[in-house]
Amino acid sequence: MMQSAQNGAEPILSVRNLKTYFFQDEGVVRAVDGASFDMYPGHTLGIVGESGCGKSVTALSVLQILARTARIEEGEIWLRRSNDNGQAERIDLTKLDADGKTMRSIRGGEIGLVFQEPMTSFSAFHTVGNQIIEAVRLHQALNKQQAREKAVELLRMVGVPQPERRIDEYPFQLSGGLRQRVMIAMALSGDPDILIADEPTTALDVTTQAQILDLLRSLQEQEGLSIILITHDMGVIAEMVDDVVVMYLGRVVERGPVDDIFHDPQHPYTKALLRSIPSIMASPRTRLSTITGSIPHPYNRPQGCPFYPRCPDFMPGICDRHVPGLQPSSDQRAVSCFLYNKPEPAAAADISQG
Repeated sequence: MMQSAQNGAEPILSVRNLKTYFFQDEGVVRAVDGASFDMYPGHTLGIVGESGCGKSVTALSVLQILARTARIEEGEIWLRRSNDNGQAERIDLTKLDADGKTMRSIRGGEIGLVFQEPMTSFSAFHTVGNQIIEAVRLHQALNKQQAREKAVELLRMVGVPQPERRIDEYPFQLSGGLRQRVMIAMALSGDPDILIADEPTTALDVTTQAQILDLLRSLQEQEGLSIILITHDMGVIAEMVDDVVVMYLGRVVERGPVDDIFHDPQHPYTKALLRSIPSIMASPRTRLSTITGSIPHPYNRPQGCPFYPRCPDFMPGICDRHVPGLQPSSDQRAVSCFLYNKPEPAAAADISQG
């Protein structure tokens, strides 16, 4: 596993104070509420947390494919890319028109997305080949025959057996593992620099999960991909990633290199996630550790630190009154917790939901 890439390397993707809200009839859902992190070239960044923590919405915000009721309220998403003259430039994706030419060329081109559930992402009325060919021609100047040859090549690259035959099959004719491989092939159709994989092993059996993870690792080595891996599985995080972002209720509560996170977790939520992992060293019939309570309802967020109602280290008068900011705890780590960053006394009366 590579070391965390802060050795003078410039991030290929930087997210700063991202806030994405859903505006519903019942109220406002702050799905992402101030997330910040960096993605480095050739590395794998893992975003982990329970369901409902804002992981997938963060990915959809980067690509600007949000629901009609959602919008980015604040923040910046900086992508380092080559312009038409081959020169490096940084562009803030939040400033682009979601339906404009530049954003459409980036979406599926420079940034590919592997959706969580391929069966609902593919069209049931078109062959998988036609769907890959359409994606190829959208980002590359190829005729239909050339695009078909490229699609076969992509299917072969991701390990689909007999790609010349499979290309003419429909999604329902493929197994879950093959559909996931085809989804990865489509995500690679624009030769992206960044691949976002949203729960790529969900609903797959253990053997197929291992094959998909091996495939992603192999593709990264071959193509030099930078991968954002979104998951709730800490085992996958330990095996696959270089750096970790832990999210809770739309906020980043801890981030750092994977080895540091696993060997010295700092935030109580990160510690709780790690305690909940089954261990082969545990005594037989030992009850698994669980996290007290559940994620608050999105319309009834707690005042102060969002994790305090479930936190074993809760400090009355502090955690329930103030929102901790994400502060550096070392050169490569940051944590959002009053155990490490006490609020200033002068801010005692300044209670924020932010």
